[in-house]
Amino acid sequence: MKGFELIKAGIYTTIQDKGRFSFMHLGVTNSGFMDEYAANACNKLLDNSLDTNLLEILFPSLQIKVTQSSTIAITGAKCEFFINGEQKNIWETHFVRVGDEIKVSRILEGQRVYLGVKGGFQIEKEFGSYATSQKEGFGGLNGQKLVNNDILPYEENSTFIKRRWKEKYIPQYKKELTLRVILSYQCDTFEQDQIDKFFNSEYTITPDFNSMACKLDGEAIECTISNLISEAIAFGSIQIPKDGKPIILLKERQTIGGYPKIGSVLSLDCFKLAQMKPGNKIRFEKIEVNEAREKVLKFIEAFS
Repeated sequence: MKGFELIKAGIYTTIQDKGRFSFMHLGVTNSGFMDEYAANACNKLLDNSLDTNLLEILFPSLQIKVTQSSTIAITGAKCEFFINGEQKNIWETHFVRVGDEIKVSRILEGQRVYLGVKGGFQIEKEFGSYATSQKEGFGGLNGQKLVNNDILPYEENSTFIKRRWKEKYIPQYKKELTLRVILSYQCDTFEQDQIDKFFNSEYTITPDFNSMACKLDGEAIECTISNLISEAIAFGSIQIPKDGKPIILLKERQTIGGYPKIGSVLSLDCFKLAQMKPGNKIRFEKIEVNEAREKVLKFIEAFS
């Protein structure tokens, strides 16, 4: 097989796509790109379909040997990116030849880098998706993060078109973020003063932050009920556990849960949250359902 040979796989590099759907009733989570904006941009630069698989790189020190020529693109977190020791720009396409060496080293701003190849990697789908879900052992290569000496095959492509994402659309990853929230149908179980406290408080992202959930530290929110009958959990749901510290549930969240939910973070803002780091600050503001729907539709239309 020819394609990418991973000399150094990095600490946590996985293969992802848009995720798997319609299997939550079996206990199978969605998984998929944590930052869909950066991932979509990578695939658009390559003229791939938006569900084409990519590498999602959570930590640096990725080193790849190219054994088949093609076009690559890299987006997401601001990082040091090299081809054959020469530093290159991110958020644009590059042509790589047999014997070239790709390296992603320090991440300077943001958290997740996306690296794709024209046509995507030729691997098998599981439950309709390439997305790696380590918890369940699905997708990617053997359902696990990539390791040294893994081979990622793709189709050779000698046609190169130079593309670069417009500068004004390249995100700036800061240390503070406001997340827009749609109040939950369970918000009546919270007293108004607790809802006000939630929206007026600043929270800190804890080290307990991964593709499953983001645990926050700050003002504890009290709820009139502490447990519910377990029910399905939506992407972006904000659970309030017994200690009152909000938990935002993300792509590899559990499929059911029994904690009350004060609301749900707008999906577009969850993509921004994916680029935050422990120690960064979070605030919340309310958004109405109709406005949230319009913003999501505009996002989808922008990539159609």
